[in-house]
Amino acid sequence: MANPIDVGADGSAPSAAPGADAARGDIQADGQADNRQFVTFTVRGETFAVPLAEVQEIIRLPDMVQVPMSPRSLEGLANLRGTVLPVASLRRMFQVEDAEHDDATRVVVINRGVPVGFIVDRMASVVSVEPADIETVDGIRSTVAADLLAGMIKHGSAMIQILDPARLIEQEFRGFGARRTSAAELDAMRGGDAGQDREAVDEVQLVSFEVAGQEYALPIEDVQEIVKVPASISHIPNSDSHVVGVMTLRRRLLPLVSLRRMFGLPATGLDEHNRIVVVSLGTDADGGESGGGSVGVVTDTVKEVLRVNRSLVDSMPALLNRGGAKGEIQSICRLKDGQRLVSILTADRMFRNADLSEAVAAQGDGGEISMDSSNTRPGAVDDEEQFVVFRLAQEEYGVPIDSVQEIVRVPDELTHVPKTPDFIEGVVNLRGTVLPVIDQRRRFGLPETARNDRQRIMVFTINGVRTGFIVDSVSEVLKIARSVIGRAPELSAEQSSLITRVANIERQKRIILLLDVDQLLDKKELGALVQAA
Repeated sequence: MANPIDVGADGSAPSAAPGADAARGDIQADGQADNRQFVTFTVRGETFAVPLAEVQEIIRLPDMVQVPMSPRSLEGLANLRGTVLPVASLRRMFQVEDAEHDDATRVVVINRGVPVGFIVDRMASVVSVEPADIETVDGIRSTVAADLLAGMIKHGSAMIQILDPARLIEQEFRGFGARRTSAAELDAMRGGDAGQDREAVDEVQLVSFEVAGQEYALPIEDVQEIVKVPASISHIPNSDSHVVGVMTLRRRLLPLVSLRRMFGLPATGLDEHNRIVVVSLGTDADGGESGGGSVGVVTDTVKEVLRVNRSLVDSMPALLNRGGAKGEIQSICRLKDGQRLVSILTADRMFRNADLSEAVAAQGDGGEISMDSSNTRPGAVDDEEQFVVFRLAQEEYGVPIDSVQEIVRVPDELTHVPKTPDFIEGVVNLRGTVLPVIDQRRRFGLPETARNDRQRIMVFTINGVRTGFIVDSVSEVLKIARSVIGRAPELSAEQSSLITRVANIERQKRIILLLDVDQLLDKKELGALVQAA
């Protein structure tokens, strides 16, 4: 007979480790097995059980990130103490109607090498079962879909269905956890040649931003990343008016300057639209840092990444250069036949003043906030990767910065091409080149949204086909430590080839889905794009 052992009042179960041996069944001297232990729970009024030894823990419903092109049963990915946890709904797996989650809802975490969470309506108890009270399901297979069951527990006049965790995972997430990625494979994935096939043309790439209605830009090689304004900025006493203060960026102090104040423009308060462009000072001939430090430039908003032919970039007229080499504006970029002028700044010229030099020097001389030495050792940059982060619906996605050719605004009108796949929004004329444009929401099967000013077109080259993808917004350029990047769970064939890795930034409570740009389209879809163009 099954003897119940109460589950904790908070829905937690005893640790699997103490009961693991009992759950496996020790053999006594007389050859009889000890009782087996099971965790029981209810789904739609029915009671189910899984072996206690298979249960890592039982948790409340966590915050989750939705994953496109994943099985319907997957409710999302959660952060479980630094580990990415796929969370699936047993109701959906059983093909019954969804129910509203409430205080009784729990997630049973099963660990078969890698953890997977299953949402249940409520926990029941832990039961100790004699082997004689467990029946096989062989006799009911002909009349009942018992593929997910490992047996039945005779519990008084009722029956408790024993779920097979391996089959649960196999049914929805084929291949999930079947193999681990080797270090060599991960290094190959991280080192990718996303930009290898791009045409070698005489172009410059610029990060453009707006200050008081005027457009400025910095060479992309000078830009380390783009971040949001932090909640707290420490002010530097007796500094120049354009020095806003310092902020902490990954345990380092970053001095901040306001371009509005530097250019003598009216100052405004900072809000969620402001962005900080982190620039490198004192780069060497190869474009790497030579110890000059970094500065955060406070802008009104970051606009886009521009890819511009050098013939459209003119030197700043001497009369306007305020003393030649000392002028902040290095050159002018002419776009739209000269109707759009972008002032290209040079970081080294902008930041030649004593106050800022002292603040920059403090980054490497007592101004560093470090929890461990890994942040300062030579070559630490090799432990980070740089991604352009964008949003679709409520989720964040990242692509390697080298794979992004440019980021442009969505035009008022796109030319629709008849007899093209539904996900192709249309084509646009991008500096004389026909660019097919894909609605990424539609491509991922997400609800459509009305066009708005925050949307952008991210331009990639996929197998030689230059393609634009409409995203809800481009939020920042972000350096992510490789230590928080892991292989994405293999939830479906399409998802696992596209979303290859996940950045689990636990301290910021962020999970960023990292895309393999080359897998955004398959061969058939690429053929359709070529025809559309």
